[in-house]
Amino acid sequence: MLNDFKKFIARGNVLDLAIAVIIGASFGAIVKTFTDGIVMPVVGLLTGGIDFKSKVINLGDMPVNTAEQIAAAQAAKQPLILYGELINDVITFLIVAFLMFLLARYAISLFNGLEADSEPTAEEALLTEIRDILKAK
Repeated sequence: MLNDFKKFIARGNVLDLAIAVIIGASFGAIVKTFTDGIVMPVVGLLTGGIDFKSKVINLGDMPVNTAEQIAAAQAAKQPLILYGELINDVITFLIVAFLMFLLARYAISLFNGLEADSEPTAEEALLTEIRDILKAK
C-alpha cells in the first residue's frame, strides 16, 4: 500500500496539480492587490468616487456608515449584506478569467507552433500509413 501511495504521489498529474494550486494561490494574491490597488480606484473614479467595500445593506441596529463601523458590526455579529464585496469579487474574478484566457490562448498558439515544426515519430508515421490503407479499402 505504501508503494502504491508513493507511485500515486510521484505521478506527474498529482505533482502538476500541487504546483498549480500553489501558483494559483500566489497569483490570487497578485490579482487581489492589482484589483484593490489599481482597478477599483479607477472604477471608483469612473463611478463618482463610490467605494464598493462600504456598500452594505444593514439588517441590524448598529450604524454602518464607515469601514470601521462595518467592521464593528461584523465583530458584533450584526446581520449585514455585503454586496459591495461581492462586486469587488466579481471584478476580481473577471480579471482572473481574462488573464487565464490570455494565458491559455498564448499557450495554445505556442503549442500549435511547436507541433507544426516537429516531424512525426516513426510510430505516428506508421499509424498514418495504416489509417490511409484502411481508408483506401
